[in-house]
Amino acid sequence: MAATPPPPNRRAANRLSAFRYAFHGWWHVIRTQENAWIHALASLSVFAVSLWLGLSRVEWAIIFLTVAMVWTAEFINTSIEATVDLASPEIHPLAKVGKDVGAAAVLVAALNSVVVGLLVLGPPLWAKVSAWAAGRP
Repeated sequence: MAATPPPPNRRAANRLSAFRYAFHGWWHVIRTQENAWIHALASLSVFAVSLWLGLSRVEWAIIFLTVAMVWTAEFINTSIEATVDLASPEIHPLAKVGKDVGAAAVLVAALNSVVVGLLVLGPPLWAKVSAWAAGRP
């Protein structure tokens, strides 16, 4: 029997193709992962509140880094799940560990984002809501 030839090189042909593949991955996550919709809604809400509060550049940087961390964890978790399903279609204890740890990474990122949101958005939001409740603009 002849050996099976190696698969063709799977690298992107050029930079444009690399970006296209990345956006395909992003769209796959949005299309297939229910939690991605929660992340999207939370991200848009945080950006809207941040605009309303008039955050400083440093505060915006913290918000963007935090949102990116949650999305990155979700992308990596989806990648882990797909790879584990490919490598181990049957139920296996180590496959469960891989998937559970990936999900835990998303949970850690999401909980961290709540803490960062409270620290960065909490004080100015409280001040604005308190002023509004007291009848001051």
